[in-house]
Amino acid sequence: MDFPIFHLDFMGDRLLIAIIAVTHVIINHALAVGFLPIVTLMEYRGYKLQQKGIAESADWDELARKLMFFAFVITTSLGALTGVGIWFSAALVSPASIGSLIRIFFMAWFTEWIIFMLEVIFIMIYFLGWKKSRGSLKAKRNHVRAGLALSIFSWLTMAIIVGILGFMMDSGSWVESKTLFDGFLNPIYPVQLAYRTPMAFVMAGAIATFLVLYHLKKHTEFRTKVLRNLGLWMFLWTPHVFAAGLYYYYKIPGMMLDNIPVAMATQAYQNWYDSIFYFLVALIVVSMTVTIWTSLKPKYSSKYLMLATFIVTMLTMGSFERVREFIRKPFVLEEYMYSNQLRVEDYDLFQKEGILKHSLYAKNADINDLNKIAAGKEVFMITCSRCHTVSGVNSVVTRFTDMYSPNGEPLDSLRMVNYIPVMHKARYFMPPFPGTATEAEALVSFIKSERQSMNYLPGAQSEGVSISQKQTNSSVKLAEK
Repeated sequence: MDFPIFHLDFMGDRLLIAIIAVTHVIINHALAVGFLPIVTLMEYRGYKLQQKGIAESADWDELARKLMFFAFVITTSLGALTGVGIWFSAALVSPASIGSLIRIFFMAWFTEWIIFMLEVIFIMIYFLGWKKSRGSLKAKRNHVRAGLALSIFSWLTMAIIVGILGFMMDSGSWVESKTLFDGFLNPIYPVQLAYRTPMAFVMAGAIATFLVLYHLKKHTEFRTKVLRNLGLWMFLWTPHVFAAGLYYYYKIPGMMLDNIPVAMATQAYQNWYDSIFYFLVALIVVSMTVTIWTSLKPKYSSKYLMLATFIVTMLTMGSFERVREFIRKPFVLEEYMYSNQLRVEDYDLFQKEGILKHSLYAKNADINDLNKIAAGKEVFMITCSRCHTVSGVNSVVTRFTDMYSPNGEPLDSLRMVNYIPVMHKARYFMPPFPGTATEAEALVSFIKSERQSMNYLPGAQSEGVSISQKQTNSSVKLAEK
């Protein structure tokens, strides 16, 4: 209500965040949280062999360095860009929810930023100091310690952020207490952390195995030994993924469980949920079989097979992220703020007086026949645009056309106006309509007009903004309340 509304009508705002966030999570989990311990363990094994004067130590050390080179390049480029991109895109699309999370978890974010800065320092020390560490056993021991510290700090950054992500699904007793610890130690936090940690290790094992097969092309005893160890690593962690996944499922709040079919398969294919679910389970079983095969028969491993395994783990992680993001709807912050960025406690006021009256950037607070379509556009931007577009992905025009004009007949305004106030009862992942009956009528007029043109709807980044003094006074009064 107090921010200009950024909007991408061709792809949708939520898809923008989803692409950036899922990419970042896969990189962070696979190449930081899970990968760094593998690299450190390889280097440590080389260090122990070096203490005994065994020549194979150099092979372990060089392989660990090559794997670290790959992780360093990806995490410090694409990983860093998508990490910043999450903040940038979320601040554009969901400024109210991001602002609320910063206020609620300021000390948690502050701690995470300190740990992240230490993580950056350690990754520079660890990667750039690799060749120098080969000078002596003492230098190598200190370098391994740096790798251990990097692995721990990488996991800690995830551990803190997962607490905040869990809060967005289940705020626990925070709604009553409003304390940092009640919000952070929410019911979903431990189970999400228990799932993400082994999942990161399995993903890292798959990509490490692929890279080993790429770097060590000849079938040597050393190659066999490395592959057997990586296969065993994945095999040991996969059951933890299954167990934590089941535990996570049973900890999901009951209302959110009803959203899973749509979250997994979208509205168009929600009837395929069972088939898609079993297909994913089958892929995971195949992936686990590959890990067993790799540990028992490393000579017959294939880099293409391991690439396929990594893709399976990415699909699993990506599906988990999509489901996690979707099932908390209609909330963006459970029981506190709806996905349209409006607080639950403000709904009574908005439904009584209207949302346009309390919107800082609305130009048409008083709706009449001359400005009804323009007012309806503003209602759409405030109440619908975080999830819907006009003519792009998840188009609101297409939704109503499918419902009320399957054969091309004119849209029925009365049916649409009557449906909007109760739509959340049929589509429980949607927040209730926050406006008045007059604003619902304006929204319907706008949707019907857009059905004729189907032009892309520009956001504030294209149209610019203007502030009405009347709305400014209303917004100040609302903030004071």
